[in-house]
Amino acid sequence: MKIALLGYGKMGKIIEKIAISRKHEIVLTIDHETLHDLTPENLQKADVVIEFTTPASVLSNIEHCFNADVPVVIGTTGWYEKLPEVKQQCIDGNKSLLWASNFSVGVNVFFHVNKLLAKVMNRYPYYEVQVEEIHHTQKMDSPSGTAITIAEGIINNTDTKNEWINVLTTDDSDANANVSANQLLIESLRIDSVPGTHTVIYDSEVDSIEFKHTAHNRNGFALGAVLAAEWLHDKKGFYSVEAMFDFNS
Repeated sequence: MKIALLGYGKMGKIIEKIAISRKHEIVLTIDHETLHDLTPENLQKADVVIEFTTPASVLSNIEHCFNADVPVVIGTTGWYEKLPEVKQQCIDGNKSLLWASNFSVGVNVFFHVNKLLAKVMNRYPYYEVQVEEIHHTQKMDSPSGTAITIAEGIINNTDTKNEWINVLTTDDSDANANVSANQLLIESLRIDSVPGTHTVIYDSEVDSIEFKHTAHNRNGFALGAVLAAEWLHDKKGFYSVEAMFDFNS
């Protein structure tokens, strides 16, 4: 395929390397210095666009891709309050979009098992559940999109929690101090050079259960994004990454 990359930072360069290793061609790269190249004509040189930018840029980039009628894979997080209207725009215009809070194969297996675990633990309400996420200090959004997906997987499969609340921990304060019984705590920590660690903790007076995914580098995210582009490029419609994974077969 011919691929355009919107966002050409660390992640974009890794995606480029993996895409080339899979015999694809990068025909356009856009960063803050090459925004003048973001035109319908240039986008139409690509079979599919992979977008990893910022929450401030993603909606505009989606609009550019829709106007150029080019399928787009969205890896940017921090914009999900706009999902319903983007979905409607995509469907009404017969466009192609696939989004994910995390494209890693391992993380998507984690999402699936997290839901199953929540169903099991729902039988034992004396365990208190929370989510912890750790990322590098350059990450712009909090909590991570991955943590939100994990939290929603728990909330949708338990009777004791009906919303999540985020606490960005910057000192030794108690993250649980202002959390209500019906709220699922997502505790966010920012530590230099951490690609991403997510832990679900079930804690009781007698023991604790921890379910954790640790990313060693960004390569898993990048490979997943390229796999998503391969999956999407000949399809129409609005998809989440779950459409790529059929864990029930």
